[in-house]
Amino acid sequence: MIWEALGAVLIGLVIALAATHWLADRFPSRTLTLATGPVAALLGALLTRSILGPGYPVLVLLAALAMGAALLSLLLRPRPPRLRGRVRPAPPLKGHRTA
Repeated sequence: MIWEALGAVLIGLVIALAATHWLADRFPSRTLTLATGPVAALLGALLTRSILGPGYPVLVLLAALAMGAALLSLLLRPRPPRLRGRVRPAPPLKGHRTA
């Protein structure tokens, strides 16, 4: 069980490092991201192990990967809108007079 837990923490840390490397501008804090990954993966592994029981280390680690990725995705901020060229003004509303 200790090897599954350590493997899950390592998987979570790798996911978090990859996320901060490729999507650094979309996460609120690097520290929060690096803490969430391993904790989420460990939670997923422990939850899966308690449901399945011993003897399924591959499934436990896959669940750790899925849970770590899912909880890290909750930290993502949306991309800022890209403005191309100049911004066109909005058309006037129907029924309203323009000055």
